[in-house]
Amino acid sequence: MTSTVPAPVTRTADGSALQAVLLDMDGTLVDTEGFWWDVEVEVFAGLGHTLDDTWRHVVVGGPMTRSAGFLIEATGADITLAELTVLLNQGFEDRIDRALPLMPGAARLLAELAEYEIPTALVSASHRRIIDRVLTTLGPQYFALTVAGDEVTRTKPHPDPYLFAAAGLGADPTRCAVVEDTATGVAAAEAAGCHVVAVPSVAPITPAARRTVVTSLEQVDLAFLRGLMVA
Repeated sequence: MTSTVPAPVTRTADGSALQAVLLDMDGTLVDTEGFWWDVEVEVFAGLGHTLDDTWRHVVVGGPMTRSAGFLIEATGADITLAELTVLLNQGFEDRIDRALPLMPGAARLLAELAEYEIPTALVSASHRRIIDRVLTTLGPQYFALTVAGDEVTRTKPHPDPYLFAAAGLGADPTRCAVVEDTATGVAAAEAAGCHVVAVPSVAPITPAARRTVVTSLEQVDLAFLRGLMVA
């Protein structure tokens, strides 16, 4: 599967209307943030290095190049970024082939957005090969557009992925609701001008202007997302 740009959505006359919902993947829809860390620990153990658990907050939620590059530099491991990327992606794929738990409330939210025909995109820093594997469980029919981290010049925390997704859905970024679980993703969405719902998965996130923090995706439904547009 590749990312696609559908025909523009007809916007409502109400300038405050919710035009699209843009969803992060790891840690937001699927309970996989811990998978990435476990794989990183295993791969570096095989290279003869032990990862410091405090590094987990540094690498979570960001692009593969950033997290892998940081770990190579921090450990001094004798491996190239390209080689490490292959090992990490393969290890993650092996993990999700065994189990891919959804976050509480994810299936219900996706079904509701589909029922009311809300334009929805999946926006992830993960590579396309990973997204396509996860979509077999999530259901590709729920997304009009998917954006992978290796398909944009600058991924999160830059706004590019969310700007691309909004444009692809024919939506104004300021009329889009984004659901994210990390500070990196929140930064990207806010830089794009979107309203953000943060559901922290690893590190705390504080509320701010145009940013609402909840403890679970079970607290998020279509009425909640529409309410953000007039907040």
